[in-house]
Amino acid sequence: MKRHVLLTLILFGLLSGSTMTFTPATYALTRVTHPPVHPPSPCILPKVSNTIHGTLTGTQVNYTITMPTNWNGTLLLFSHMYVSPLDAPLNPAPVATDSFTADALVKQGYALTGSSYGHGWAVQEAFQDQIALLDLFKSKCGSPIRTIAWGQSLGGLVTAGLAQLFPTRFAGALPMCGVVAGSVGTWNQLLDEAFAFNVLLAGNKLPIIHIPLINAQNIINQATSTLTSAQNTAQGRARIALTAALSDVPGWYDRSSPEPNSQDFGTQEHNQFLWESQLDFQFAFGARIELELRAGGNPSWNTGIDYGKQLAQSSNFKEVVALYKQAGLNLDQDLNSLANSPRTKADPKALDYLSKYFTFDGDLSIPVLTMHTTGDGLAVNQDEQVYASLANAKGKTGMLRQIFVHRADHCSFTPAEILSGMQTLINRVNTGTWGNSTDPAQMIKKATAFGSFLNPLPPSFLNFKPTPFLRPFDNPK
Repeated sequence: MKRHVLLTLILFGLLSGSTMTFTPATYALTRVTHPPVHPPSPCILPKVSNTIHGTLTGTQVNYTITMPTNWNGTLLLFSHMYVSPLDAPLNPAPVATDSFTADALVKQGYALTGSSYGHGWAVQEAFQDQIALLDLFKSKCGSPIRTIAWGQSLGGLVTAGLAQLFPTRFAGALPMCGVVAGSVGTWNQLLDEAFAFNVLLAGNKLPIIHIPLINAQNIINQATSTLTSAQNTAQGRARIALTAALSDVPGWYDRSSPEPNSQDFGTQEHNQFLWESQLDFQFAFGARIELELRAGGNPSWNTGIDYGKQLAQSSNFKEVVALYKQAGLNLDQDLNSLANSPRTKADPKALDYLSKYFTFDGDLSIPVLTMHTTGDGLAVNQDEQVYASLANAKGKTGMLRQIFVHRADHCSFTPAEILSGMQTLINRVNTGTWGNSTDPAQMIKKATAFGSFLNPLPPSFLNFKPTPFLRPFDNPK
């Protein structure tokens, strides 16, 4: 997986080692509206912010607590993104998306904490360890007036899950670039990608479930090599576009480049190839191994799935039709190949596990603000459509607001965009109403006020409505 901290540092041009300085005006917009509380806490040291590291009792799970000298009584519990099993020994316990956002929040008076909680699809461990960390914070540093859950990517799923499972422990939640369609639908879409690729481009020669660990890297290499070869022909590019469309992989990859024109299908397909070759296939083939080991089998299925219908609902439908026509291929013939190929059934116990960790029910009882980039090819923006539809079905739309940033890449928010999101959620907690606080113009105004240092890219909030997620959770046929 991309090393997002390093990429963030490169993006922001802050590898020079210079020390960051902030003026009081930088934070004027984000101070909480109630008077400073300064709860007594043995974790607060005079004149310096104090960072505490340790391990949760009886575990090897790391935690970090950062206390400001001017604690305002609010604790922010951060849930980190997916950590590869290969990186497990290096897994720290981050308290924020990046050091610059963390520094800004501490200067505002927020206490920050987070645990390492495990590698892979560690949702079960995350729920246990993050709640255990809240208990430890209370015993070690005192009781916060309120706690806000926040996190990104897999940590966005964890954040939304904590809000659903433990609403009395939190005053609000900020899931960012989260897998908020839920685990089952997300892994089913990855199966769709792998299935279509295997049938149309790899000659049905690759295992797409129950991948043997001993041969995993060879299989990933073979898939990537086949994908790269396909990219060299018009026929291959058309089929890559179809594969991507079944998971709504966007045709925008590089955050530093503008979004391709809606009719520039060639550039869109090239970007989808980059998503699949650089990231998506690592999950579809590699991360699935870890998932199956923890779930006790394969939790995904495509029995009963009509891929022609799924393509017709995809945001990339027009691109696929155009590229098939240019390549001289018969789209119906390839869809028939998918329809007639052997399908995959879920292992019931594994499906039960993945559904438990985690499926959303929409029954929100605390304010939740989600944030997503429109050009996210790992946790696609359509995740947000599922989450919103579930809240709507339970009559809880008043608890939810969703904001979108017009940018490519996964979790590619600037510090100012993240801080303005936190500010908006805190204001909702304080006032009990959203008002027009999530309107793009208001969000841009708030982010801009943080200054150029925390805005390495212009704030890019926009009005946006995702298309339907293609594989919402349902019972397999």
